[in-house]
Amino acid sequence: MVSAARSSATVTAGQPTQGRRIRGLDADQRRLQRRDHLLDAATALFAERGYHNTAIEQICQNAFVGTKAFYELFENKEALYIALLAQVSEQIEARVVAELAVAPDDEADAVTSVISAFAHALVDDPRVARVTFGEAAGISPAVERQRRKNRRWAAAFLQQLWRQYDADSTTTDYRALAIATIGGMFELVADWLQPDGNSSTVEGLVDDLTTFAATVRRGIADADTR
Repeated sequence: MVSAARSSATVTAGQPTQGRRIRGLDADQRRLQRRDHLLDAATALFAERGYHNTAIEQICQNAFVGTKAFYELFENKEALYIALLAQVSEQIEARVVAELAVAPDDEADAVTSVISAFAHALVDDPRVARVTFGEAAGISPAVERQRRKNRRWAAAFLQQLWRQYDADSTTTDYRALAIATIGGMFELVADWLQPDGNSSTVEGLVDDLTTFAATVRRGIADADTR
């Protein structure tokens, strides 16, 4: 009798936990919320203290998330950082893709608008740029793979933009040129983030990036006509 009562109590107690809502959120929604809080806390702390000077416990404390919940979401701090890089990249990609979709017919104007969208997505919140460009280099091979993935996407996007405005059916192989151009543009951003950078405003950064991209494009056009 006691055994049956205990069994019944266990089932009854266990049933609500499967679909229990807390503050209007179910278990999956709470899990996503904790993940978002951890990513937000990591952004703030990595930008302020640096990746290597930030402990998981500090991230959890700032996010109001327990360490047990952290390890249910991420294997380690590196995994959290890679997820953060991926999130930032997805946000920037969405901005520039949307900008290209409504870009003007003139290539120079289109490049300026797309680069402006890229720059503002990256540096309007200075923490995003510091975390993306100031911390990623040299952390680990896995982080470097994520950085390389981001750059390859950017290079492919640049190729798409160039192809969209090609006046004729050029057979130029843009791949290597686009990778090199993106590398140069990212280096301009990294330099701009330094206290002694040459451009003091986002508009100055946009001008530098646009001038660089236009110079490369003119060089490609000149080479095609030879």
